[in-house]
This record gives sequence, C-alpha cells and structure tokens, in this order.
Amino acid sequence: MANKDQNQDNLFQKVVSHAKEYGFVFPSSEIYGGLQAVYDYGSNGAALKKNIKDYWWAAMVQMHENIVGIDAAIFMDSQVWKASGHVDAFNDPLVDNKDSKKRYRADVLIEDHIAKYQAKIDKEVTKGKKKFGDGFDEVQFLATNPNVLRNKGKIEEIEGRLKKALEDEDMAAMKQLIEDCDIACPISGTKNWTEVRQFNLMFNTELGAVAGDAAKVYLRPETAQGIFVNFLNVMNTTRLRPPFGIAQIGKAFRNEIVARQFIFRMREFEQMEMQYFVKPGTEMQWYEYWKDLRLKWHLLVGSEENYIYHDHLKTAHYANAAVDIEFKFPFGTKELEGIHSRTDFDLTAHQELSGKKLQYFDTELNKNVVPYVIETSVGLDRMFLSVLCGAYTEEKIEDGDKTKERTYLKFHPALAPIKAAIFPLTKKDGLPDKAREVMEELKYDFTVSYEEKDAIGKRYTRQDLIGTPFCITVDHQTLEDNTVTVRERDTMEQFRLPVSELNKFIGEKVSLKELLKNLK
Repeated sequence: MANKDQNQDNLFQKVVSHAKEYGFVFPSSEIYGGLQAVYDYGSNGAALKKNIKDYWWAAMVQMHENIVGIDAAIFMDSQVWKASGHVDAFNDPLVDNKDSKKRYRADVLIEDHIAKYQAKIDKEVTKGKKKFGDGFDEVQFLATNPNVLRNKGKIEEIEGRLKKALEDEDMAAMKQLIEDCDIACPISGTKNWTEVRQFNLMFNTELGAVAGDAAKVYLRPETAQGIFVNFLNVMNTTRLRPPFGIAQIGKAFRNEIVARQFIFRMREFEQMEMQYFVKPGTEMQWYEYWKDLRLKWHLLVGSEENYIYHDHLKTAHYANAAVDIEFKFPFGTKELEGIHSRTDFDLTAHQELSGKKLQYFDTELNKNVVPYVIETSVGLDRMFLSVLCGAYTEEKIEDGDKTKERTYLKFHPALAPIKAAIFPLTKKDGLPDKAREVMEELKYDFTVSYEEKDAIGKRYTRQDLIGTPFCITVDHQTLEDNTVTVRERDTMEQFRLPVSELNKFIGEKVSLKELLKNLK
C-alpha cells in the first residue's frame, strides 16, 4: 500500500514537472517567488485549454438547438450572493493541526480516511482475482468476503456520521469523528487538532471611489448566478421555452484556505457550466439524461477505468439530487464534474429578493411557472489536469538489443495543442523551402509547428513530449514525387502520403465532428 501511494505521488510530481518544463503550466509571478494556488498557462497549456473549451462548447451549444451561450460579468450586485445563499452559507469546515500549523478541510480528511478502507476492499478483490483466475465471481466475492464486508461496514458507519454532521452543520461532531477515526496530520503525523470551524470562501472588494457597505461587491465564486439573473433576458430574446439551457464559460474565485494538488484546487479558476430549465416534475428524467450524457462526453477523450459516479453524501442547500463524475487522479479519486438538480431554488430566491418575476407561461397548465433547473458544472482547470494526467505515458520500447524508456503525452488528437509538426530532413537542398510550403498549406486549418534543429529522432521526441499526434518529414523523395513521411505519435509507425492528401488525413483524425457524432 505504501509503495503504491509512493508510486502515485512520484507520478503526480512527474506530471507537475512535465507541465512546467514543456510549457503547459507555470507558477504565477514565479520571478517573485510565486503566488500560492495561482497558476499561469503557457503556450501549450493555453492551446490545450482552448481545445477543451471548444469541445465543451460544441457539445453543449452547437449540438443542441435549445441551448444558447452567454458571457456574464464577473462583478454582480451583492444582493445576488445574498439571494443565492453564498453570503450566509458558502463555507468550508476547516481544522488545523497544532504541530504542523497546516490547515485542512475536515470533511476531506474524513473522506481520505474512508478511501483507505476502499483501497483495502480493492486489494482483497485483486487477491481474489489472482487466486481464482477466470472462475472469480467479483459480485459474489464483494457480497460474501468477511474482510470486504467488515471494511464496507466501516465505510457505511463513517459516511453516515459524516453526512449527519454536514447536514446539521455540527462542527463538534465532525471533530469527534476525526478523533474516533484516529486521523493523523499527513505532515506532522500527530493528532493534535484544533476545533472545526466554518470559513466563508468569497473574496470581496469595493466598487467605485466611495468606500462603505453600499459599494461592497464580491468576486463571483461560481458562474451559475450570472445565468439565473439573465434567465428572462435570454428567454425573451431567443423565444425559447423550457426545456432549454444556458451555457457559460468563465472565471470564478474562491479564497481556498486549503489549496493544494497543483491546479486541482485554485483561488482563481474557470468553470464550464450549463443550467437546463425544465418543467417541474420532469427534473429527474432530465437529471438522468444529463448524468449519462456528461459521462459519455468525458469517455470520448479519456479511458473508461478512470471515471466513476459518486453520489453526494449531503446535497447542497439548493439541490434535491446530486452526483459527481470523479476522475482517478494520481493523488486520489476526486470530483471532476457535478450534475445537480437545483429545483427552483435559485430563480425563486432571486424573484423574491429582486421583486421581478422569473417565470414562463406553461400552456398546458395555463399559468406562469418557475422552472426547475438541472445543472452540469465542470471545472476547466480540473478537466485540463485530468486530460494531462490521463495522457502522461511512460513505456518501455525495444530498440535492437536495448530496451529504452519512452515518455509522451497521449492526448486525443482533437485536444492536442499542436496537430502536426513539419520537419525538413536537412537544412539544405531546398528541403526547408518545401517544408515551409507544406506548413503554409496546413496552417489555415490546423495549429502546426515547424522545426529543423537536431536529428529527426530528437525532433520526434520533443513533439511526443508535448503530445503532437503527427510529425511530417519532407525529404529528397518529396522533391521527386511530392510525398512526405508521416509518423504517428502513439504507434511510432511511419508511412508515406502525398502532400495533397495531408489536409484530409489530419482533418479526419483531429476533427471534433467525429467526436460529437458519438454523443447522439
């Protein structure tokens, strides 16, 4: 178990180092020592981020005739956050270790403790598979094995107590649970904890030149409220009626005291959210619809074994159903996207505080109705990290009598920052001119790069390390028959292709269209 954890920690550190070395993510203000939990995206990172956004936007807005997009302002009237409940209830339960002086989210400490029991169950299953081979019945094993049942019982007991403590906002009960579980600080190894207390996560500032409460505004902690306050504007200008959705990609800000694990939890981050307005009473069928569709969206660019559903122990104050799509990061299985049935909480709260009716006319009921809402919310930075972790690949390859290590980023071609790299075999004989001619033809449709320094093998390696799916080499034969050598990243296979066919070949491989067809 310890070796496995250490291997995962090592893997994560490799991903973090790789991200900086190859221009994906940099610490913010690094020349001044960096700013904790704030990061900048480099050239390759910005390109990958844009491709993820394009994939999400196309799947949400382009593929649904009843979903439209908006871009709401970051600053909003402070009453928005009063109505939404963020002023009074947007808190995290925090606890400090007196010896290490480190601060933790109490619920996360307990969830990490629960994960250890799940790891024990997984270990028992692995042993069972090894012992019984093809005759292994995993379902029966999980239902009858004493060790599995004992660990399941511990998980259920702890989850039950945690759920009650969260629902009751009982900080003393949460502290007691930490003590009863004998949870130690990961840094100091001691169990010398402070009391658990709530901490509001919103940043606030003052708008304009006049100081005082009237000028107080918040940096938005989520993008959803910008959608809710524009519900009537969008409905009136688009003539859409439920069921319909409003999508948005935008920055959000949270004063995370416990900010760690690279870009997984940051103080400035970006969200991709869609609020789907439905007729009351139909929300659960739409909840299931979006739950299934969103997982499918992730699986089209990721490996199935990395994703699981996790139902919330405690639903938020606005929800009657909530599930997370979780990803198996090297540092643990964590939330990637949330799908929530938000009921009519938000529109009703804004309606009551603002005095404006946020309703639609239901022709079947012959009356005005406040719609219910299904939310899909994925953190763009977390999505970025999941794609990067999923793509990071180390493998051994045979090279004659030797075995070599190979590292590359196995991005889906549609998400790769650079789609193709063009190389002249040498810097002479007119090959650079011909290579630039090929690049000139491709750059109108794809992000491509040109490189002529070093041997071809080294150039291949550099492109592998940033995840470029295709390398195109212009050689002397190109000057004779106008064909080039195409090398594929994942298989390292090489083949010749006429220059006239390059655009079609690359286009089919990197096309969002082919991905989106699979979402039907």
